[in-house]
Amino acid sequence: MRSTSVATALAVIFSSAALSVVTAGTASAAATTVAGTGGLVVDGTLQRVFVGDAANGRILAADYNGTLVDLNVGFGSVSDLALSDDGTTLYAALPNSHEIVALEAATLNVKTRYAIPTDTGPRHLAFAGGKAWFSYGDQWDGDLGSVDPTVDPASGTAPVAMAQVPTEGTSIGLWGQALLDTDPNRPGMLAVGQTGISTDDMAVLDVSDGTAKVTAWYDGDYTLNQGIGDIDLVAGADEVLVNGTDRDAYADGKFSKAGSYPAGNGADVAANGLVAQAVGTKVAVYRPNATQPLRTYTTGAASSDYAPVTVRWAPDSSRIFALVQTGGVYTLKALTQPTLNVPTLTANAPASAPRAKKLTVTGKLSATVPLPAGARLTVTRTDLDSPGGKALPAVAVAANGTYSFTDTPPAGGTVTYKVTYAGDAAHTAASATDKVAVSRAATALTLNNNGKLYNYGTDVKFTAHLGTTYKNRTVQLWADPFGTDKPKKLIKTGTVNSSGNISAWVDMTRDTAVTAVFAGDARYAPKSVKVDAYARVKVSTAVSRHYRTAKIGSTSYYWFHKNTDPLLTTTMTYYPGRQQRFDLQVYFQGTWHSSGSEYFPLGSNGRSAVSLGAPGESGIRARMRSVYVNGSSGDTVNSTTYGAWKYLYFSN
Repeated sequence: MRSTSVATALAVIFSSAALSVVTAGTASAAATTVAGTGGLVVDGTLQRVFVGDAANGRILAADYNGTLVDLNVGFGSVSDLALSDDGTTLYAALPNSHEIVALEAATLNVKTRYAIPTDTGPRHLAFAGGKAWFSYGDQWDGDLGSVDPTVDPASGTAPVAMAQVPTEGTSIGLWGQALLDTDPNRPGMLAVGQTGISTDDMAVLDVSDGTAKVTAWYDGDYTLNQGIGDIDLVAGADEVLVNGTDRDAYADGKFSKAGSYPAGNGADVAANGLVAQAVGTKVAVYRPNATQPLRTYTTGAASSDYAPVTVRWAPDSSRIFALVQTGGVYTLKALTQPTLNVPTLTANAPASAPRAKKLTVTGKLSATVPLPAGARLTVTRTDLDSPGGKALPAVAVAANGTYSFTDTPPAGGTVTYKVTYAGDAAHTAASATDKVAVSRAATALTLNNNGKLYNYGTDVKFTAHLGTTYKNRTVQLWADPFGTDKPKKLIKTGTVNSSGNISAWVDMTRDTAVTAVFAGDARYAPKSVKVDAYARVKVSTAVSRHYRTAKIGSTSYYWFHKNTDPLLTTTMTYYPGRQQRFDLQVYFQGTWHSSGSEYFPLGSNGRSAVSLGAPGESGIRARMRSVYVNGSSGDTVNSTTYGAWKYLYFSN
C-alpha cells in the first residue's frame, strides 16, 4: 500500500513537477485522527474508510481496522465527503476555496477540481443519480447544486449546476446549508434536511435522471421534529430518520410520524435496515423499528464541526466506523460484530468453602435478543493443582436462562470458576467468573535462635523445621539486618531434608530479623515465622602516654605521672551518626565511684580519642570504659555492648 507524504500531496495539488518519494512505512500502524470532522465515508470495494479533517485541510484513508494507510493535504478545509456509486472516485467539499475536488479513491491523487460559484459553500455532499450533489448558502438562503462528472469542462458545457432545489412542490426554498443523505438500495433518492435557524424543513428528492424532483416536502411547524441535526434515508422503508431518533414516513408528497428510537444525537442506516445511533458516549445498534438495542458500544464523547453524523456503516454491515473525540482530536474507531447481540452472563459462587466439600455455583444467561433453546455453557476450574485450568462438565441453561452446577474443589486457596457461552449466529460469546476462598490445613513451621545475643561477627546457624504438608516441601530463609541501609536478603531456598529441616548461616554483624517462609500448597496454607537475633558491636580501647604498666594487687594498671594527660582511643564498629559512651570511675576508700559519663562521636574510621586530663595529684586510681548503647549511641542496629575497663594510676 502506497503512502502519500505531505510533500507528495502538495505536489499533486499544485501540479508541481517536483514530486517527493515517500520512504516505506511513513504512515504504518498509525491511528487515524483529525482535529475537526469533515466527512466520513466507507468504500466497500477497496475496504477503505475516508475521513475529512475540517481543521487541517487533510483527507485521510484508513483500513477496516482504523489504521491510517494514506493521506493527502493542503485542501484548506474539508467539510464533507461523498463516494461515487462504483467506489472509484472520492469527492470532497472545500468551503474555503469554494471547490469540489474529485480524487482517485485508491490513491487519493487529485483527478479534477470543480469551482463552485458561491461564497457560502459548498458544505454537505452526497452522490446520487450519477452526480455529486452539494448544499450551499447561509442560514437564510440555501440551495442545492450538482457536479456532473461525465461532462468535460473543456467541452464548453459547465459540469456544475447551481440552484437545483425544485420549485414545483415546494412552498419555500431551503434555509441554511442542508444535510444530504442517500440510500444504496435506492440510488436515485436524495434526503435533504435544512439546518438554518428556526427550521425543521426536510425533503426527499428523486434525482435518478439527473434532475431533482420532489417526492416529499415538509415545511416545518415542529410537529415532526425539533430541528434537524442529522437525516438518513431508511433502507427498506419509505421513511427518513431524523437526528437518529424520529422515523418519519413519506408518501403522496408529505411526511408523517412513523415511530421513533430512543433519543440519540445522530445515526447511519445500513443497507439491511440496521441503525447505528450515536448517543452520548455510546453507539447503539437497533434492528428496524426496535426499541431495545441489539448491542451497545462505549466509545467516548463524539461530536463534529461540519458533519453531525459521526458513525458510518460498512456497506456489507460487517462493522461500524465512529469518530470518537478524545483529548481534543477525533480518532477513527472500528466497531466489530455489530449484528450480534451481546448476552449477559453471571456466575455466583460462595465466598468461602471447605476443601474437599461440595459447593454450588449458580448464574444466569440473558440477552435482549432471544437465545437459542438448549444453550450450554463450558466450565473451567482454576486452582493451585490446575493453574492452567481444568475443564469441568458442561452445564445446560434452563428455559429461563438460569443454570447451576456442583463441584468438590480438591485444592485449597483461591479457586476460580469460569463459565463461558461460545455464542451463536445471533449472539457474541460471553463469560463470567467468580472466586472461592477454599480452606487449607495449617502446618507447623519453627525457627531457632530467637532472642539470642551474639558477639560481633559470629557465624550463626539458623534452622527452620517444617511440619506436614501435601506436595510443597520448599522453605525460604530471609535475613533482614536492622537499619535502613541494607535490604532484606534471601539467604537460602530449598527443599527441607528428611527430618523437615533446612539451615542457613548468618554473619552476625548487626541485630537481624530472620524469617522462614513456606508458600503453601494445594492442601496446606502458607506459613511464615520470624525470629530476632542480636549482635554486639566490636569495641576496644587503646591507652597511651603512660610510662609503664604494673599491677596493683591482681589488676594491671597503666601508670602516669600526675601531670600527664592520658589519651584514650576507642575503636568501635562504625555506623553513620554513631557515638561511644565514655564512662569514668575513681577509686576511693575501697570502692569505685562514678565520675560521670559522656558521649563522643566516632569518626568515619570508627575511632574516638579522648584526652582525660592530668589530676596534678599522685596516688589517684581511675578506670574507664567505652560503651555502645542501643538508641542512646545514635542508632539501633546493634545490641548494647560494654567495652573492657582500662585501669589508670597517677604517681609522682
